[in-house]
Amino acid sequence: MLKNYLTTALRNLWKRRAFSLINILGLSVGMTACFLIFLYVRFEFSYDSFHSKAGRIYRLVCNVKTPTETIKANGPAWPVLPNMKPVFPEIESAVRVATVSFLFRKGDIKYQEENSLLADPDFFKVFDFPLLQGDPNTCLKEPFSAVFSATTAKKYFGNTDPIGQTILLAQKGWPVKVTGVMKDLPENSRVSGDVIVSMSTETLHLNQGLEDDWQWSDYHPICYLLLKPNTNIRTLEDKFPAFIENREGQAMRSQQMASTLSLEPLKAVYLYSTRDGSKNGNYKNVYLFSFVAAIILLIACINFVNLSTARSAERAKEVGIRKVIGALQAQLAGQFAGESIILCLIAACLSLLFAGLLIPEFNQLSGKTISHGVFEHPAYVVLLFAASLGIGLLAGIYPALVLSSFKPSIVLKGRFTTGSRGNVLRKGLVFVQFTLSIAFIIATIVVYNQLKYMRDQDLGFDKQQLMIINTEGDPHLKAFRQSLKEVPGVVSASLASDVPGTQTLILNCQIENYKGDLQVANMDSYFVDWDYIDQYKIKMVAGRAFSRDFQTDTTQAMVINEAAAKMFGYPTPQQAVGRRFSQVGRTGRIIGVMKDFHIRSLQEEIKPLSMRIEPDYCYLVSVKVSTDHLPATLSAIENKWKSIVPYRPLLYYFLDEHFDRQYRSEERFGKLFLYFTVLAIFISCMGLFGLASYSILQRTKEIAVRKVLGASMAGIVNLLSRDFLQLVVISFIVASPVTGWLMHRWLQDFAYRVTVRIWDFLAAGLLVLLITLLTISVKAINAAIANPIKSLRAE
Repeated sequence: MLKNYLTTALRNLWKRRAFSLINILGLSVGMTACFLIFLYVRFEFSYDSFHSKAGRIYRLVCNVKTPTETIKANGPAWPVLPNMKPVFPEIESAVRVATVSFLFRKGDIKYQEENSLLADPDFFKVFDFPLLQGDPNTCLKEPFSAVFSATTAKKYFGNTDPIGQTILLAQKGWPVKVTGVMKDLPENSRVSGDVIVSMSTETLHLNQGLEDDWQWSDYHPICYLLLKPNTNIRTLEDKFPAFIENREGQAMRSQQMASTLSLEPLKAVYLYSTRDGSKNGNYKNVYLFSFVAAIILLIACINFVNLSTARSAERAKEVGIRKVIGALQAQLAGQFAGESIILCLIAACLSLLFAGLLIPEFNQLSGKTISHGVFEHPAYVVLLFAASLGIGLLAGIYPALVLSSFKPSIVLKGRFTTGSRGNVLRKGLVFVQFTLSIAFIIATIVVYNQLKYMRDQDLGFDKQQLMIINTEGDPHLKAFRQSLKEVPGVVSASLASDVPGTQTLILNCQIENYKGDLQVANMDSYFVDWDYIDQYKIKMVAGRAFSRDFQTDTTQAMVINEAAAKMFGYPTPQQAVGRRFSQVGRTGRIIGVMKDFHIRSLQEEIKPLSMRIEPDYCYLVSVKVSTDHLPATLSAIENKWKSIVPYRPLLYYFLDEHFDRQYRSEERFGKLFLYFTVLAIFISCMGLFGLASYSILQRTKEIAVRKVLGASMAGIVNLLSRDFLQLVVISFIVASPVTGWLMHRWLQDFAYRVTVRIWDFLAAGLLVLLITLLTISVKAINAAIANPIKSLRAE
């Protein structure tokens, strides 16, 4: 019996192979897209969830309130965590982690390990990062001890055992002992590093005094607490204010500041925290992609149901004969549902093949290795086939019930029609398809416009042909900068502590406000030299820039931006010029106000900024290079570096590329959204083409009669297209307001954004209208030019 059912099913699928191909291909494309998105969503939600104690690990964060703003920092001052652990019995273990950049040398091998970490001894107690060699309880206990990742250890030690060996740290060559080798940290971890150096190396030797500095600063650790089981988080947080008041309350009040502590669950940090900017994911985008996957799969299923029900009349006589010879309704329903499931299983196999071919490209497009192959997680493959069975069963229920309920006496007399209910169902499903397609296109247009706006926006400074060299504060910095004047392709060079697109130094500052009082604020602060403002072509709106004609500019001058002038209450920038300031031991006057420029992504508002002449605190060299003979210029710069700083590798990047990297996640999101929109439209077109083909096939006799009676080709094309085009119009009316509201919500994440225009909606509607017309016209024109005599003779 089963063999007979299978043979019949395969025979019917082959007999109608065009429709079967459309069904299988449409469904497989939809399942492939859904499977890839599922891998992406699963990866995003997997961040830091692999730790066995992840549910008890929390990040300790800090809000610092000043008279002008509240800074939401991702960590407190350095002494906070060591002093908390003895006070709160709820804390089982705690660790501070700080990202640093260290120069390591071993013989002629030297690397600037920019992804290095400082960590307390309990690092491997809190986190489940496996050690391949070494004792997790002691490997980070002593100063100048370090744990290397397997890949990094191989760079320095090759195939020899690194444990116990010594490597030199920084220019001074402090000996660091290798006490452990760990497995490379996974990509779905917020804590990431290639080398982990003991925290005592920093606090006791490299930066003494940190453990006694209770004042929050821009250089602070990230703190993680492993809490004991069944700890009440709210009760614990309620104890923090008294602790902070006892330790630093008076000192903070003297600076007109106050800090509060709170806890963030480790597993929620990546997607839901707003304290790390571009380092975090975006839960809205993840949920949006989940929604996209469901829609694409829904569209593919709609195609499947539409084509299956549309073909029901074609098999009416087969059903009639089967019932006459004794077939039961349940057997017929099982036969047709089985055919549906076979189609879905074939589509699932194809989707696995497509996914396997596309995963490398999808990894590159998403910017991370979300999967190494379709069989990396066998459970997901099983889930795909289970889903295909469910889709086949659900999508085949209606056609199976309709086909198996035909009355033989009516069918065999040739008086069978599919009825109005089938037409209403098909039109309803096509309406859903059109609505979703229009929504996709509107969303894609808005995303594209926003990305283009961010790329084309005037940033307020010149970022072209600027080569940024990171000297890591090397003492030969000034000599190197002076030597650049001898390189023909170098137009100019300047020094700074920061450039746009980098993590900015935040300093406590007192500036005279509009009322004449010194007002405290934590501000973004740049230390620069004389040439920085001119080199970056930053415009002044009041006062003047730094000048060598005024030697007091090195000790008594500050330049602020328009946002800072507004923050201190000045109605115009001109009124801020000449006002007093006090910052990190320096006092003086504001000599000028810069036009606001973007030092961060357009997702963030321009914040108050100050600049001072402080060459001793600058470690970045900005080199304006000519585009002529660029390779020779770069080679000459590298030779200068090697002759002056031979013990340190040359680290550089071009500012335009580095700054644009801030938008990389949004650009990836836009590309992914565009590709999946195209897929959704492609699947819809396949279903529409199949449905239009079958609809025209059913009306062959009607078309022939109309042609005999004088109907024109345009009239017949219009007749066959009218119903579908009406559905497009209704879908447009439904999709536009809903999608407009959703995209308005999405744009709220950007401080500087485009507005959703009426033209975006009209463009989407017209595009779907055009696609529909072209899809249907291919078959409609063929039907209109066919010889009516052949059609009538066939009847």
